[in-house]
Amino acid sequence: MPFSNKDLEAMIVPLFLEQLLVMLVGIADTLVVSYAGEAAVSGVSLVNQFNTIFIYLFTALASGGAVVISQYIGRKDSENAGKSASQLLMFGTVFSLLISVLVLVGNEGMLSLLFGKVEDSVMNACITYLKISAYSYPALAIYNSGAAVYRSLGKTNVTMYISVLSNIINVVGNVIGVFVLRAGVAGVAWPSLIARIFSAVVITVLCFGKKDEVHYTTGWIFKWDAACLKRILNVAIPNGVENGIFQLVKVALSSIVALFGTYQIAANGVAQSIWSLAALAGVAMGPAFITVIGQCMGNQDTQAADYYFAKLSKITLLLSSAWNLLIFILTPLFLHFYALEPQTKQLIIWLVLIHNAFNAVAFPFSGALSNGLRAAGDVKFTMYVSIISTIAGRLFLSYLLGIVLDMGVIGIAVAMVCDWVLRGVIFIWRQKSGKWKMFQVV
Repeated sequence: MPFSNKDLEAMIVPLFLEQLLVMLVGIADTLVVSYAGEAAVSGVSLVNQFNTIFIYLFTALASGGAVVISQYIGRKDSENAGKSASQLLMFGTVFSLLISVLVLVGNEGMLSLLFGKVEDSVMNACITYLKISAYSYPALAIYNSGAAVYRSLGKTNVTMYISVLSNIINVVGNVIGVFVLRAGVAGVAWPSLIARIFSAVVITVLCFGKKDEVHYTTGWIFKWDAACLKRILNVAIPNGVENGIFQLVKVALSSIVALFGTYQIAANGVAQSIWSLAALAGVAMGPAFITVIGQCMGNQDTQAADYYFAKLSKITLLLSSAWNLLIFILTPLFLHFYALEPQTKQLIIWLVLIHNAFNAVAFPFSGALSNGLRAAGDVKFTMYVSIISTIAGRLFLSYLLGIVLDMGVIGIAVAMVCDWVLRGVIFIWRQKSGKWKMFQVV
């Protein structure tokens, strides 16, 4: 088999640690921003919702590239793998530059359309933060392109080390910007831009190095190869559409939660931050599925792909179960840091219990397993299932359980796990059916 247990460990551990680091730095950022004033906190929070849309687009594009590159690596075709990586860099850079220009030109109009009438101080903070964020979009896209190369090679420790350094720059910069320079929201935005540029430059320099079997080629960066880009976009576009719909549904669910009263809104907000931490194990396994299954399918070794689908699913289930249990046990400790009423804390415990129980056993199949299907080229099926499940399962059930049956945020949580279970069952059936073996990406 192409991947030993040691190979898988060397790939999975850095992915998990990188995700954990990003989460912890996000918490530290929030804490530092809180000292810049309420307007800054509100501005950063609102704009981050907007930024998430573009982050998902760049991630979807990089995932499409990772699938194609992984399959070429599995086929031992380093030349086309490098060509695909170079085309991914070119397209990602052009695409992100266009988005940056659009946001810089129409930032105030976009914010007014999305968030309506907010206080002037908050809107000014939003505009400042969004403008500086827009400068970083190309750096984000360039970093994701390079990260796709190293993750396709299975060298996830490279992106982990870059992430460590980048996040140190970000946190130290935030402290200097807020406490030393007293630059308010700009003191938080500029360090993020500098950290993203650092990551983009380092990963790009590494990707130009000739020591790895896949690397950038200057000639292919300045060419437009429609056939190569089509292979990447055939995976990236369905993934981007799926993520876009998911984000829209999340916005709709926020509107539903807003109807439930102060203590339920507060409980849901705190629970979501704990949910994000608990979901790390399942999320971190996604790129591992893409690399391993992608390389197996590139080598046309469907027997190995079947073997690793089962092996990676088992690893994801065990890792996710242990991590979710740990986070649930630690939840009462987390709640000591929140000044909340006992009723609110009790509701948070129930929300975390519902989430973690199903995140441990259902999300490994609804989330990580689906990445394996995409890596095999089965992208339209996963897109259709995810969209239908998100709308019919999560959104409709949230309305039915939360509002009609008056279950409040508990109903929202139940709808969420029902979405996972539905998708998980369908994706397990799809994987067992073997229909994903019929697709050809490269």
